[in-house]
Amino acid sequence: MAEMSNYLENALVNATLRNTSYTSPATVYVALFTTDPTDANTGTEVTGGSYARTSVAFAAPSNGAAASSADCTFPTATANFGTVTHIGIFDASTAGNLLYHTPLDTSKTIETGDIFKIASGSLTVTLA
Repeated sequence: MAEMSNYLENALVNATLRNTSYTSPATVYVALFTTDPTDANTGTEVTGGSYARTSVAFAAPSNGAAASSADCTFPTATANFGTVTHIGIFDASTAGNLLYHTPLDTSKTIETGDIFKIASGSLTVTLA
């Protein structure tokens, strides 16, 4: 995952080239999307059916890449979520700013009773 949002791109350029402070979030959250969120955060995030963004932790980066350091398990769906095609990383559990986004390697239909899980080490953010 290396697709940065417009928000994060601007924040990093300002922080590194214009001496404008940027405070990184203490916790980041993974969101599920049924359409591409795009750099402008215009996609369709899953709603309803007990859906909630889920916090994720990352190991220290190496060579510009950081991998998730624990499983990221979403609540059991109490209604169909639809076909999840993309994920995004946000700086808040609701609303907030999209930081990164990417398509899933394989889309996944989430139906009532399903649990969407990203295994530890399977989510990597790479800056190149």
